[in-house]
Amino acid sequence: MKRILVTGASGFVGRALVAHLAGSGYAVRAASRKPLPKGEGVESVPSPDLAGKQDWTALLRGVDAVVHAAAIAHTGGSDEARYDAVNHLAVLALAQAAQGRVERLVFLSSIRAQSGAAAPRILTEADAPERLDAYGRSKLAAEEGLRRMAAPAIILRPVLVVGSQPSGNLATMLRLARLNLPLRLDGLVARRSIVARDDLCRAVVHALQGRAGIGETYIVAHPDPISIGEMFAALRQGLGRHPGGVSVPGPLLRGLMALPVLRAQRDNLLGDLVVSPAKLMATGFTPMVAPHAAMLQMAANGVRS
Repeated sequence: MKRILVTGASGFVGRALVAHLAGSGYAVRAASRKPLPKGEGVESVPSPDLAGKQDWTALLRGVDAVVHAAAIAHTGGSDEARYDAVNHLAVLALAQAAQGRVERLVFLSSIRAQSGAAAPRILTEADAPERLDAYGRSKLAAEEGLRRMAAPAIILRPVLVVGSQPSGNLATMLRLARLNLPLRLDGLVARRSIVARDDLCRAVVHALQGRAGIGETYIVAHPDPISIGEMFAALRQGLGRHPGGVSVPGPLLRGLMALPVLRAQRDNLLGDLVVSPAKLMATGFTPMVAPHAAMLQMAANGVRS
């Protein structure tokens, strides 16, 4: 049985990944700042401080591969130096410690290492990075460092990840969908590529099993985009809410986005961010959860939790 070290094991992606790997027959060493519940095939260990000095020796002992899911995002107040320390320098420290010890390192980067909140075309891995924020720059720096080191790394760039108990913009949208208002957001026609958290976990296993090439970078997404208005409608449906009779017109929404208090969210709500996952799919990986179904499941799970 292969042993996998998972960092960020208590995070939004990490906790699902630990369960998925254990259910797939791997022994999991789950590194986290927070204690994790005991599970069959899961060894919970404390994570080093990624913003400080790190010693990975004990965590890497007896490990066959690493999945690095630890990062900071959606923090708002984090400055460039903190993003760089946690999302860039800590990645390279782990990769350096893992050299010669593990078969492969799967690094969960982000589509934001390639693009800002919106892009004027359908993105592929061949597109040059542009309009990056501090978070995206830190992720890109880690990717570039792994390539310079010739680490046995596979870089995954997931788009917006959809799953239960979300954070950031998805959490805000879910809270809005819960309101007892007959509201529709049909005017938000901007399209987004998304990926169900379960599909991202499956992509990680795909990479661990050697089906994705070491040294390669792969966008992880469902091939079919979904509009933001459709995302909101699916959440309402999953929550058992009436679809709504009041549609906010597109021109009004665009006008509201021009207000200073909302301007920072303009690209998030009005701009497309659509990608092509063709490179990963060419290796034999097929996303299983369609965008509408992913949003329904997220809303329904939110109700049950």
